[in-house]
Amino acid sequence: MTDLLSQIQETLDSIQDDATKFNEKGNKAAGTRVRKGMQTIKALAQDVRVSVSEANKARV
Repeated sequence: MTDLLSQIQETLDSIQDDATKFNEKGNKAAGTRVRKGMQTIKALAQDVRVSVSEANKARV
């Protein structure tokens, strides 16, 4: 699970510059990259949820 959280952080770090470009300069391509990165984060977050659920089931 630590690896998944690291991947989420790396993805978030990588899209911060694009978010600034989109907000301050109106760069549409940067907005597309932000949306793609957020979709990746969404998928990774779901993987974290599954991992936590499986760990909880194993402990019972």
